[in-house]
Amino acid sequence: MARVRRRYACAECGAVQPQWSGQCPECGAWNTLTEEVASAPGTTAAAKGEAAFRPAVPTPLSAVAMEEEARLTTGSAELDRVMGGGIVPGSVVLIGGEPGIGKSTLLLQTVARLSQAHSTLYVTGEESLQQVALRGHRLGVTGAELGLLAETSVEAMVSAVSGAPPAVVVVDSIQTVHTANLGSAPGSVGQVRECAGRLVQLAKSSGTAVILVGHVTKEGALAGPRVLEHMVDTVLYFESDRGSRYRILRAVKNRFGAANEIGVFAMADDGLREVRNPSAIFLSRHGEPVAGSAVTVTREGSRPLLLEVQALVASGAGGQSRRVAVGLDGSRLALLLAVLQRHGGVSTAGEDVFLNVVGGVRVQETAADLPALAAVISSLRDRPLPHDCVLFGELGLAGEVRPVPGGEERLLEAAKHGFKRAVVPAKNAPRRGVVSGLEVVAVSRLGEALEALG
Repeated sequence: MARVRRRYACAECGAVQPQWSGQCPECGAWNTLTEEVASAPGTTAAAKGEAAFRPAVPTPLSAVAMEEEARLTTGSAELDRVMGGGIVPGSVVLIGGEPGIGKSTLLLQTVARLSQAHSTLYVTGEESLQQVALRGHRLGVTGAELGLLAETSVEAMVSAVSGAPPAVVVVDSIQTVHTANLGSAPGSVGQVRECAGRLVQLAKSSGTAVILVGHVTKEGALAGPRVLEHMVDTVLYFESDRGSRYRILRAVKNRFGAANEIGVFAMADDGLREVRNPSAIFLSRHGEPVAGSAVTVTREGSRPLLLEVQALVASGAGGQSRRVAVGLDGSRLALLLAVLQRHGGVSTAGEDVFLNVVGGVRVQETAADLPALAAVISSLRDRPLPHDCVLFGELGLAGEVRPVPGGEERLLEAAKHGFKRAVVPAKNAPRRGVVSGLEVVAVSRLGEALEALG
């Protein structure tokens, strides 16, 4: 009886080690080595009698054809925006998110719309065909042209599409797929890496666009080896506050479009609906001005987005003051409060400071620095900011207000929603004339911004 060969693969970098250790020697991550069974003898290409190694012949860059393939439009403007204009034939897309956030719902709606003009296949490894059909009936999906397949073997999937490759294949999910060449359980590092590699090869060789659904860990990262995100062309993440009906789909990697592009959807009884005007849903529009609220214009990918930043400053109950930020970097909040004390003359020592971005959006740029401090000062002094004022700008440690990309687009978005005044960095002031109906106050220092706000 042949001895079973075991090895240990790192869940972060995918490196393989012959023995287990607490730390991966390649990437330095701790407790990431998991056991897996190596490929059984006789499963290599030579043992199967396949073609021998053929030397690769380089192609000059000038000889590569520059023909751009037409993208497949999904019928959803928000999803097309996130993907850079549609699905690229032969690409591999990985979409992740918490359980129940709407990954399968969005993809079932998408492939049903695509099936009206293209051949599509929805492969499920977590549900039966009857369960998928029931969900489709609830969503109003009646596409008779949409193919369904309940399968977990990657060899069976490749065989099912090899004869007449469809335009789009959805695999829900990659953690349930396995290959007979490995003895480890589905979802293990080796299985995920090997099955994803087979599906990537299928997409590149046949021109079929493959969309993979990925599970996430309790930390919110995609489960499985980190190399999985490097293998695919596009990585999309679903974001949402628990209990909120709004879903944000963010592109964290896209070889065919802009990264950090977002699409906004609303969960309804009949599935996910796209939100055409996201700025309207992230603004509270209080009946009367309230203290601790400031409106900013952030930029997600190529889209300017109006957001409300709320702050609450309360007297601490003794001990160390708390600094809590939701939707913003908590360490940056502490940095901004230090700048406020040093260059603005406003101290929050002994006060608890809580900061929140309305709507569950996570702001990943520094344009929210100035509105965050404005909201903190407004709450501390219990003095509301002007309800028709918008702010954006990055703050430096020397108290300077630094410019941010896309200043003019941000101002146009603010004017479109009826704001009358904008406090912005001096270098973001429009050079080709004023924005219609919007008074732009350009500031260079934090003190000037505080004076402009009164």
